Order: sequence, then structure tokens, then C-alpha cells
Amino acid sequence: MANMSSLLEPVRVFMTQAAGLLPKLVLALVILLAGWLLAKLLRLAMTRALRAVNFHVLTERAGIDGFLRQGGISTDTGGVLVLLVYWLVILAALMIAFNSLGLVRVTEVVGRVALFIPDVILAVLILAFGSYFARFVDRTITAYGKNVGIADAALLGQIARYAIMVFVILIALEQVRVATTLVHQSFLILLAGVVLAAALAFGLGGQQWAARMLERWFPTRDSREHKGD
Repeated sequence: MANMSSLLEPVRVFMTQAAGLLPKLVLALVILLAGWLLAKLLRLAMTRALRAVNFHVLTERAGIDGFLRQGGISTDTGGVLVLLVYWLVILAALMIAFNSLGLVRVTEVVGRVALFIPDVILAVLILAFGSYFARFVDRTITAYGKNVGIADAALLGQIARYAIMVFVILIALEQVRVATTLVHQSFLILLAGVVLAAALAFGLGGQQWAARMLERWFPTRDSREHKGD
């Protein structure tokens, strides 16, 4: 009998552990099901909300949707945001479920991924509104320059637009913590190279070209009178 009891002891321990684990497993499944349903409801509500505020119009005018299509992504920027929110809710449900099962390490890993998604959402919003603002500045400078008679108003508008976009992209990359130091140093090196090239161009032989460009942009009284003659 003693030998029989010793043989049945592991079975008894396993059944006891399984009986204690079964309620936790059922609870975890209920949490996952509830999180999945909540994620689907939020995805539907957020899709309708973004359509209601014409967010797709803003991203289309900003050029982000066209950039996504060129990259082979069928959805627009609003769809990307909705998908990120959807997976954020799913990951939150997974965290709660794994925590209820006592899987601390797995919960920590899922938590790190979940905490990264809000940064990505904010970076996408920064790119969307920053791109729209850059294009707005481009059009404003171009229209104003043409009204005051600047010949290269469109070029000035594009320069302002690209300058704004560089800073917007840097802010977005810093938000998601993607090689922040390397990106900043690369931008400073590129900016220093452009400034040095411009300085050499003006200093070593660009005076006449610069004078002609300034004359085109801001004609003097003598040149206007000469054209009138």
C-alpha cells in the first residue's frame, strides 16, 4: 500500500495543481475575449470618428497617404492609427491575462511592447499634422511671394516646407527613440555641409550670381526704371 501511495502521489499533486490552475485559465480566456471585443469596438468607433473629423482629408493633403501607397501599404494614415490602437488594447488584455496566470516575465515583455505603441501613435500624429503645416507654410509663402513680385517664390516655399519637415521627422524619431543621437548628429553634419557649400559658393565666385538672384527677388528702383525705358 505504501508503494501504491507513493506512485499515486505525483498524480494527486498534478490534479491538485490543475484544479487550482483551471479557474485562472478560464479567467484569462475571459479577459482575452473581453479585450478582443473591446478592441473591435474601439476600432469601429475610432474609424467613424476619424472619418467624421475628415482626418483622411488632412493626411491626403499632407502627402502622407500617398507616401504609404508608394510603400505598398494599402491603408491610409487613419487606418494605421486605428490598427495601432487595436493592438494596444489586445496587448493590454494579454498583460492582464498573463498576470492572472502568474507569468511575470511574459507580462513584463508584453508590457514593454504595449508601452511602445503610444509613442508610435504620437509620432504618427506628429508626422500628420507637421506635414500638413509644412505644406500650408509652403503655399502661404509661395502665394505671398508671387503677390509681392518675387520670381522664385515657389522655390522659397519648398525650402521652408522641407526645412519644417526635417524638424518634424526629427521630433517623430525622437518620440519613438529610434537612434536619436545618430539622427541628430547626421542632421547637424548635413546642415554644416550645406552651410559650408553655400559659403564657398558665395565666397569663391558666387557674388555675381547672388547679385542677380537678389536683383530678381528684390528689384531696385534703377532696374525698374531701366526696364520701363
